Amino acid sequence: MIHKTVKISYATPGVAGIVCLVLLLASQTPAQAQPNFDPSRIGSPPAGQSAQSERFPELPEQEAVPEAASGEPEPQESGAAEDVPAESPPEDESPDESSPNGYEEPLFSSNVPDTLTMTMSVGSGVEFDFRKAWYASEAQIFTGIYEGLFTYNPMNMRPVMGVISKYEISSDKKQWTFTIRENARYSNGDPVAAEDFRSSWLSLLAIPDAPYSSLFDVIEGAKDFRVGNLTDPDQVGIQVKEGKLIVTLASPAAFLPSMLCHHSFSVVHPDTRAMLDSGGLDPQKFISNGPFIITETDEQHVAFERNPLYWDALNVKLKKIIIKFIDDDDEATALWNSGEARWIAGSMNLDTLTDRAGIQLNPMFATHYYFIRSDVAPWNDYRVRRALALALPWNEIRANYILPAETLVLPLQGYPDIEGMAKTDIDEALRLLADAGYPKGAGLPELVVKIGDYSEARRIAEIMAAAWLEKLGVPVKIKMVSPYNYSDSLKDHDYQVASMSWIGDFADPYTFLLLFRQDSNLNEAGYRDQDYEDLMQKSMTEEGAPRMNTLAQAEKLLLDRGVVLPIYHTPALNVVDTNEITGWYPNMLDIHPFKYLGFALLRPLPGVALAPKN
Repeated sequence: MIHKTVKISYATPGVAGIVCLVLLLASQTPAQAQPNFDPSRIGSPPAGQSAQSERFPELPEQEAVPEAASGEPEPQESGAAEDVPAESPPEDESPDESSPNGYEEPLFSSNVPDTLTMTMSVGSGVEFDFRKAWYASEAQIFTGIYEGLFTYNPMNMRPVMGVISKYEISSDKKQWTFTIRENARYSNGDPVAAEDFRSSWLSLLAIPDAPYSSLFDVIEGAKDFRVGNLTDPDQVGIQVKEGKLIVTLASPAAFLPSMLCHHSFSVVHPDTRAMLDSGGLDPQKFISNGPFIITETDEQHVAFERNPLYWDALNVKLKKIIIKFIDDDDEATALWNSGEARWIAGSMNLDTLTDRAGIQLNPMFATHYYFIRSDVAPWNDYRVRRALALALPWNEIRANYILPAETLVLPLQGYPDIEGMAKTDIDEALRLLADAGYPKGAGLPELVVKIGDYSEARRIAEIMAAAWLEKLGVPVKIKMVSPYNYSDSLKDHDYQVASMSWIGDFADPYTFLLLFRQDSNLNEAGYRDQDYEDLMQKSMTEEGAPRMNTLAQAEKLLLDRGVVLPIYHTPALNVVDTNEITGWYPNMLDIHPFKYLGFALLRPLPGVALAPKN
C-alpha cells in the first residue's frame, strides 16, 4: 500500500526531544530489541500474557489460523473444525428471530460514548471502490464497509476468518475450498454468496489499471486473464461448486490466508458493483457486508453507522464513526485539543498538541525508497543505474533518520540478511559508465528527479543531483509537484527517478518484491529483467527457508542492478489515547479494523456517581 504524504509539524525543542526519544526506542536493531525479533509480533502482548484481555475480546481459538513453526499461518487441512460464533446466546434462551441474524441488539452503557470522530489525511480524495484503491488511508476505511474471506487480527495483523466459517486444502496444497457463513449477509439482507466473491474478483482482474491485480497471480490462470492472454473466465482458478468458493493455485502458497486479508480480495454486492462501475457513489445505495454502512459522504468527511445485519454485530462496539478528511495539520490538531476528534491518523502539529499522552509511534513493515525507471535507454542498462547508486553519499542522505534502510525489505524473522546499499565507490561508478559507453557521463541525457514539494525531499534530491553532476558528469533536473498529488503524478512517467513510501500488505517479502514484476500494475519503475522474473517464479514453487532464500536473492538483484535506492524504514505515527479507545493496537501495517474499536467503560472514583449521558 502506498502511504500518502502527511504533514507532521513541531518546532519546540521539548517536543522534538519527546518524538526523537520515542523514535530512538522504536528504532532499536533486531538484536537490541529482542533476541528473536519478529516484526509480525509488533503490538502483541508481552511474553507470558494472553492475547485475550478485558479490552479486546479476542476471536475464539477456532477462528484463528494456526501458526506454523516458520511463522507462516499454517492452513487447515481437509476436515477442519466448523466455526463457532464469537459470542453465543445463553443455552437456555432461544435466538430472537425478529432481530438481525436471530440475536438481540448489543447493549451500550449510558456512560460509554458510542460515536468515534477521527481525522484522516487523504490528499486528492478517497476511492471507495476497493478494486481501484491503493492507498493506506483507503485500506483503513475499507475495514468498516467490506469484509473478505479473512480479516486482520488488530493486535498482530495475523489472519482470522471473516466471511467464512471453515476452509479445506487439497493434499497437493493447490486447491482451497471456502465455506461461507450461513449468517453472512449484506446490509440489505441478501446473503453473501460464494458467487459474489467469484464475480467480484473476476471484475477486478478485468480492470486494466487495477493496482493490486497482480496479487491474484498466485491463482491459476489469473495472470493470463488480466493481461488478456486468456478470455474465458471459466479457465481461471476461481470457481463455485455446491455453494462453496474453490480457489485453485498455480503452485502452493502457504501465505494465502495472510494475503486474502488484503482489501483487493473483498466482496461487493452486485448492485453496488454496478453503481461503482458507473462512476457514482450514492451512500443510500451502497450495500455493505462489513460491520458498518455508509450513511453520508462528501469531500470533507464520511460517516458510518453500525450494520445491524453484519454476522458478528454483537461484537461491534461503536454505533457511529465520523471520519473527517483533513490535510491541514493545525486544523486536525485543534479537533483533538477540543475533544471532538479522538484519533488523528495523518497530519498533525505536535507543538500545539495539548495532550501528548496520545502519541503512538511504532515501527512499520514499510520503506521509503527512490527508484530509477528502467524502461527507456540509457537507464535500462543496469551498469548505468548501478553507477548512479554507487556515486551517492549514503551516510549524508540517511543522516536524519533513526531507521535508515540499506535494503528494501525490513528484516523479518526467517528472511536471510543480505548486503544492502551502503557504500560509495566513485571509481567503480566511472568504470561502469565507461563500460556502458558513457565515459565520465559523456552522452548521457538530462536525468529528471521528481519529488514532492517539501523540505526533506528537496534535501535528498539536491544531494543526489550534486553527486551525479559533480562525480559522474550527469546533468540533473529536479521537478517538484504538490505532496498531496505526488503519488498520482507518478503515472505520468515524465521522470527517471522518483520516490515512494510502501507499506507491505502482509508480513512477507513478496509484498515488496511484487512491485517490480514486469507484469505488475504497481511496477512504476518499468523494470523488466528475466533473471528477476526467474527468481520470483522459482519462489512460487517453494515453501519455508528455500522460498525465503530465493526471495532474498531477488531483492539482492534489485539492489545490485540499481533499481531501488532505499532511504529509511517508515514509522507509524498516530494520536489516540489507548486508555480511552479500546481495540486499537500499534501494529506493523498501521491498520486498525473499525470492528474492534470502542470506548473504555468510565469507572467513577470511590464515592462518586456518574450521571447518565443525555
